[in-house]
Amino acid sequence: MTQNQSRSGSPNIPWWLVLLEGIFAVIVGISLLVAPEMTLAIIVQILGLYWLIGGILAIISIFVDRDGWGLKLAAGILGVVAGIIVIQHPLWSTIIIPSLVVILIAIGGILIGIIDVVRAIKGAGLGTGILGIISFLLGVILLLNPVEAAFSSTLALGIVALAGGMIAIVMAFRLR
Repeated sequence: MTQNQSRSGSPNIPWWLVLLEGIFAVIVGISLLVAPEMTLAIIVQILGLYWLIGGILAIISIFVDRDGWGLKLAAGILGVVAGIIVIQHPLWSTIIIPSLVVILIAIGGILIGIIDVVRAIKGAGLGTGILGIISFLLGVILLLNPVEAAFSSTLALGIVALAGGMIAIVMAFRLR
């Protein structure tokens, strides 16, 4: 057993780090509930900066390790381009990026729904079929209204971040 592991085998995480994570999550949660548009815009800008820096680092990494240089170059160029576009066009990026995420989730829901219905027909049970139909319908609803779904999801994300942050704060003091 290493110094960084407890008797249960899980790594020891400093309690203050869990506390900071909880405080940050509470701040993000409250921000998403109080000012969802502004908070979403800030999060998208941070994502753009992350893509830009990640793209630059991917390109630089080619000179350190040539393995998979083609994929690194493609990822780097894509990251740099995406980062620049998001940073230069903050207003439409705030609408397009969350909407694309909703579209991907919708397509996933539709595909999972179809697969579950097929599985139900092949004998997986009525419950699987019902869940498949629900998944399919929710996917279609999201696909028909991606912009509205993206902005209404900020409320749910705010609640989740707030609750998760409060739980992390409680856990931090328990770790202490």
